[in-house]
Amino acid sequence: MTKDIQPDPSMPDPSMIGGVPQAPLVFLPDPVRVFDTRAKRFAFLAETSRLGPYLSFLAALTELQARLAAEDPAPGGPSAEQIARAKAAKMPPLDRAALADDPALIRLLDRFCDEAAKLEMPEPARLALKAVIAADEGDRRWLLTNVLSDTIPEDSAAPHLFASAAVQVHLARLAATLNAKDLQPIRTGLCPCCGGRPTSSLVTGTPGIENVRYASCMSCATLWNEVRIHCLACGTNKGISYRSAETTEATVKAECCQECHSWVKIFYQVKNPSLDAVADDVGSIGLDMMMKETDLKRAGFNPYLAGY
Repeated sequence: MTKDIQPDPSMPDPSMIGGVPQAPLVFLPDPVRVFDTRAKRFAFLAETSRLGPYLSFLAALTELQARLAAEDPAPGGPSAEQIARAKAAKMPPLDRAALADDPALIRLLDRFCDEAAKLEMPEPARLALKAVIAADEGDRRWLLTNVLSDTIPEDSAAPHLFASAAVQVHLARLAATLNAKDLQPIRTGLCPCCGGRPTSSLVTGTPGIENVRYASCMSCATLWNEVRIHCLACGTNKGISYRSAETTEATVKAECCQECHSWVKIFYQVKNPSLDAVADDVGSIGLDMMMKETDLKRAGFNPYLAGY
């Protein structure tokens, strides 16, 4: 029988260097909590936004994500051998390319669409959902492949929204099976769990790691540490500037890169802890409208904003 060994309070904390705690590389998702919290944030934002009906629809859709994350059979994560092989190759352990044919994801998409049909939604979304439900195997695989490659054609954004919502549930649950100790940085702007692109980044207000930046994976909801004042699209720290649509102290800014001519939103949870990387990305669409007047291209990936 082993005994728990308690740390000696007289000894220094090994995670402290010069009195500053070392920020964890990743925070793995708790899928039910992530989607439940996000749904509440969407609903809150809907109360005061001109996008109210759309945000209310996304709140209901995200509530469904939380419910399915809790009810559906848990997916099997990658094997120890697959994780070790990915680590040796400096690749993410979740193989997104293989998921388009994953029977578990296909079943989840079927159930997600059936349950989503019971929700209130704008008529264009209803028509898109009916198209997904009626789609044959090839068309569904096309939808999933696009979502899994972080590529949403603007002329078919609506049906991809439903495929993306199902993929988010599946990937978040897969990410939750991993051990953070098995993960390593891939490259700037790529999720260490699944290789996905961030929707935005967050400057945390978490005690002990205040003002540390975490990128948020749109696909699997993993948060991973990224150095501040570095472009999440190309990795450079040259030519970085910030723009805001707010007249008061900004809680969201566009982090702009003159090297690759792209921009990604950065949210300051240190100023407002309730900010959500996905919900507030949609809620701050005014910044997107402002940035459309520039020559910079949005690099943050969010299927809920495709076509805007």
